[in-house]
Amino acid sequence: MNLQTTFGSIDIYLFDQLLKGRIASGARILDAGCGGGRNLLWLLKNGFDVSGVDTSADAVQSVRRLAAAFAPHLPAEQFRVADIKQLPFETASFHFVICSAVLHFAESEDAFRRMVRECRRVLKPGGLFFARLASTIGIEDRVELIEGRRYNLPDGSTRFLVDEQMLLQLTEEMSGQLVDPIKTTVVQGLRSMTTWVVQVEGDESKSRESKSRGSKSKA
Repeated sequence: MNLQTTFGSIDIYLFDQLLKGRIASGARILDAGCGGGRNLLWLLKNGFDVSGVDTSADAVQSVRRLAAAFAPHLPAEQFRVADIKQLPFETASFHFVICSAVLHFAESEDAFRRMVRECRRVLKPGGLFFARLASTIGIEDRVELIEGRRYNLPDGSTRFLVDEQMLLQLTEEMSGQLVDPIKTTVVQGLRSMTTWVVQVEGDESKSRESKSRGSKSKA
């Protein structure tokens, strides 16, 4: 097997989610900030109902060509030029939302939170949100704060950076829970990339909570 041909340039931490069986057969998937579709090749080849958005028209054309080659049954309109802050999809549309190496380009905390809220809005009950984003974790003394949560990094870039406390707070605000511990890779002291995977509240968990409250009231 040629792994590159099979999986393309998939994010290794997204590949980990595949290995753990968290993207079930028949799942409807959104790649929010899909670029040219580097994370989508295997999903397209294996019959998943995939959609994607990106602010770059060239990127969207590239991912449409990829989809046409490997999943010609998917309408081209499922891949659109759009801003994550205003996703062109109905509420509770997707089982799995990918947002890889995108959120740290937010120009402000308000923009960042709007992107996260939109990703949460389009998730079905019990759905999973997968994000890879830059953070301060492990390089707190190496980054220079500009304003808000925007920092200069040792690699010369400027990014919106989160920390563990903010991710935990956002997880709670999403009515979600971590399905993996927050994992961070520090790249030779130049930047820090964090993997954040959240399962949002589902009908089953609501039912359990309701039964629990009922039992307490009877007691």
